[in-house]
Amino acid sequence: MNTIDPDGADIVVPLYRAAHGRTGDKGDRSNISVIAWHADLWPLLVEQITPEAVATQFRHRAPSRVQRFVMPTLQAMNFVLDAVLDGGVNDARNLDTHGKSLSFLLLDMPLRVPTALRHRLVGPDAG
Repeated sequence: MNTIDPDGADIVVPLYRAAHGRTGDKGDRSNISVIAWHADLWPLLVEQITPEAVATQFRHRAPSRVQRFVMPTLQAMNFVLDAVLDGGVNDARNLDTHGKSLSFLLLDMPLRVPTALRHRLVGPDAG
């Protein structure tokens, strides 16, 4: 759902309107990529989707560490979250032992986008 900033300069949208992602795992570690849909949105991703913001988004999973690796040429970032898979594939008792759905949790983060860049977002424009 989109919201409009009170001063009218920005809208707040879910990150998936500006980027897509992929998820992988190794043991109890998840890595989640975030790839900008358009180059004009890339600076917003770097500024707002920080390791601290990702750690906050995943606070209920209590990651022991969140690292971010920035790849400007690809307009992509890779986040590595330690200790978020309940012990890993062989130890986890949840349905998503590989953590494939974690990219959707990350892509649901709010992103502030200047109204001038609204046309670069994907999906329906609800506001």
